[in-house]
Amino acid sequence: MILDVAGLTVTARDGSALVDDVSFSLAAGERLSLIGESGSGKSLTSFAITGLLPDGLTAAGSVELAGVQVIGSKERVLVPLRGRTVSMVFQEPLTALDPLMRLGDQVAEPLRRHLGLRGSALRSAVRDALAEVRLPEPERIARAYPHEISGGQRQRVAIAAALACRPQLLIADEPTTALDVTVQADILSLLDTLVAERGMALLFVSHDLAVVSRMTDRALVLRGGRVVEEGSIQRILSAPADPYTVDLVRSARELDAALEVR
Repeated sequence: MILDVAGLTVTARDGSALVDDVSFSLAAGERLSLIGESGSGKSLTSFAITGLLPDGLTAAGSVELAGVQVIGSKERVLVPLRGRTVSMVFQEPLTALDPLMRLGDQVAEPLRRHLGLRGSALRSAVRDALAEVRLPEPERIARAYPHEISGGQRQRVAIAAALACRPQLLIADEPTTALDVTVQADILSLLDTLVAERGMALLFVSHDLAVVSRMTDRALVLRGGRVVEEGSIQRILSAPADPYTVDLVRSARELDAALEVR
């Protein structure tokens, strides 16, 4: 088992539970989505898994990544896991990437840290990582800064950096929300292909039911930090049980119908 989450709870300074008793697991090749509206606890769950909760928030329960306990562990234990065991692709690539660093250096950082690559071997690995995410002219992109390329290209660079060390688990937190609709399909196709080719586990965070139905097989529906429903994507979309899930599915269908009319 790559990821085993049991009774995960995230609390604020005032003691309020933002994530409450969430449990699930993921094995190699499995794909799970966390679904819910803004504030439902989806992203906080993913941050707790990687030990990257914002200041002022505390995690309790158990989160095991490839057998290593995350909750309560020191940074010296967690740093080797990030990039090698688990990686994240965030919603906004412009904020995920350092604006003052060349893109090639940002892809090189995990390769240098986790694999110890240097010199020509490092440059070759960076070029291969950028080419694998279908970026044109990888060497030119490597020399560029984030503001010099498009949003879709920035997200491809972020994906290249996340997958450079071939992690066992990829967490994708709303990875296409900040992109133009014409670019979203290409990024989703890229992620789908790379995850399948590498046999990685995928945790996909989204409020978009159409996207999660394409990218994952199983889902947890969160509301107010609690799991209100879980099961296969097909069953949840065709026969939702919880009233909240029923409303989500209905709203998604009504939006799709309105877009078709337009």
